[in-house]
Amino acid sequence: MSWLEAHWLDILGWGGSALLVFSLLQARVLRFRVLNLIACLILLVFNALLLIWPMVGMNLVLALINIWFIVKLTSQRHDEAAFEVIEVGPADEYLRHLLRVHGADILRFQPDFLWDPTDERGLAFLVLRGDETVGVVLLHRDGDVARVLLDYVTPRYRDFSPGEFVWRRSGLLSDHGFSTVITPPKMLGAYYGQLGFSRHGDSYELAVD
Repeated sequence: MSWLEAHWLDILGWGGSALLVFSLLQARVLRFRVLNLIACLILLVFNALLLIWPMVGMNLVLALINIWFIVKLTSQRHDEAAFEVIEVGPADEYLRHLLRVHGADILRFQPDFLWDPTDERGLAFLVLRGDETVGVVLLHRDGDVARVLLDYVTPRYRDFSPGEFVWRRSGLLSDHGFSTVITPPKMLGAYYGQLGFSRHGDSYELAVD
């Protein structure tokens, strides 16, 4: 009998426990739920093999709770009723606070990001879920073209793309007289192609209805 065959049950238990601890370190709400669910299922099997039924019951309940949250989160991913977009002034103090708090994280994704709160051609939108800010979209007016300066998602909702609610509500952009939205070159924007944007060189473009 090999060492692995002799200790596979221990490996299963320690692996499930390690994954459970690792899930608690996740900032992303959906990733936390998925990893926690997998860990609970592993520990459910581990305890069932050892006939420790109270632990089996606990992990079963936790798994069901995680499944409920995962279904709820994924069903709201593209639900306009779950998210709200509000426009704020370029020099809004809460906006400036958000940019300061998340400044280092923003620069990781857009090292050349620069926002001038005195720019009269700047437009700022916050995406909210309840009373929590989950995204920030900053635009610069260039005639009838809206140039995207920032499309940022807070770490907890990094598995979502809340900025899409700015683009999907075409009235929000057409009311400002925009006919086209253009993202910056080299922007991490894989999700834009799923929202009607077309690729033009290193940028994505959207025709505003």
